[in-house]
Amino acid sequence: MFEELAFGGLLFSPLVVFMPLAFVLSWGTRLVLHKSGLYSKLWKAAWFEVSLYVCYLALVIYLLGS
Repeated sequence: MFEELAFGGLLFSPLVVFMPLAFVLSWGTRLVLHKSGLYSKLWKAAWFEVSLYVCYLALVIYLLGS
């Protein structure tokens, strides 16, 4: 499945790379929603942000996973 990343003799999970990438994507989407004014129309903004991050994380793992 996923292989560890070796850096300086330490082994890291691939999620160390995938999670910040998903965070940057979700941050960019939030920025666009704020600029367009659609962010204020969200009913539960915190739940939307969490679900957006999880969806982006799943997408990044799917695309870059293997």
